[in-house]
Amino acid sequence: MKQQSITSLPPSPDAERRARMIKYTVAMTIRVACIFAMLFARGWWLAVFAAGAIFLPYIAVVLANAQGSGRAGHVVRPDRALPAGPSAPPAAPPSDEGDGLR
Repeated sequence: MKQQSITSLPPSPDAERRARMIKYTVAMTIRVACIFAMLFARGWWLAVFAAGAIFLPYIAVVLANAQGSGRAGHVVRPDRALPAGPSAPPAAPPSDEGDGLR
């Protein structure tokens, strides 16, 4: 069976959780900036910042809970781990002719 290398293993649960928390924190920081920017914005910028403040929580949750790190995981199926070609023929069983025990 093919051995997995350390680079093909998925990230540890702690590393994955930390990455999700960082994504969520960045999105929520941008949301807070949008709320403060609404205090000083005029015209269509006010609508842009309001939309950011309203929709960023949803976007942050979706981004934080998205699976994977952007690279596809490679899973080796058991039938693919075996060699594709035919194997060597089995060895012939020992013959009983010359043992002299009859």
